[in-house]
Amino acid sequence: MRMERLSQDKIRIFLTFDDLTERGIQKEDMWREIPKVHELFSEMMDQAYNELGFDASGPLAVEVFAMPAQGMVVIVTRGKLERDANSSSEDDEEVYELEVTLEQSEAIIYRFKDIEDAIGAAKTLFGHLTDEGTMYRYQNQWVLFFDPAGMESAGYHALIAVLAEYGEATSITHAVLEEYGKVIIDKNAVKVLAENFSN
Repeated sequence: MRMERLSQDKIRIFLTFDDLTERGIQKEDMWREIPKVHELFSEMMDQAYNELGFDASGPLAVEVFAMPAQGMVVIVTRGKLERDANSSSEDDEEVYELEVTLEQSEAIIYRFKDIEDAIGAAKTLFGHLTDEGTMYRYQNQWVLFFDPAGMESAGYHALIAVLAEYGEATSITHAVLEEYGKVIIDKNAVKVLAENFSN
């Protein structure tokens, strides 16, 4: 479980499928009101407080983005707490007012610390699995984005296996890349990298 602070009132938590499996939670369970999910959320909020100093008291908006290949991204935004002057502090104990939004993304997004790693992945993929993809530059890292629409299941999993060998899954969404990243190779990134660069 990795987490990062996005702003004073917003954090992003990246859960791998291993994180969920260790706690006996299936991906589909994140959509359900069950004790295991509440326990996971409490654990995430404790860790957020310990690591980031993020105080999760009061109303919270929780967005869960499920990415089949990478795991889940949970974005927690703290709302303003309107305190009743007559309420006692005892009423505030361990209360999360949750507003949960769930979205699912099929996109495959991997980041690479070094351009050489991205080139290595491209050379492995080129001519075998795909020649497609878009490359972005985001926060000093190279990011490859693939839209798996129309991709067969076997090819989908093989693509992920190769990308995981050279890079790591990222919790960045395609919308964030479009807005804040810089497009380096607009289309056929695998082909362009494989044919034009040697690693």
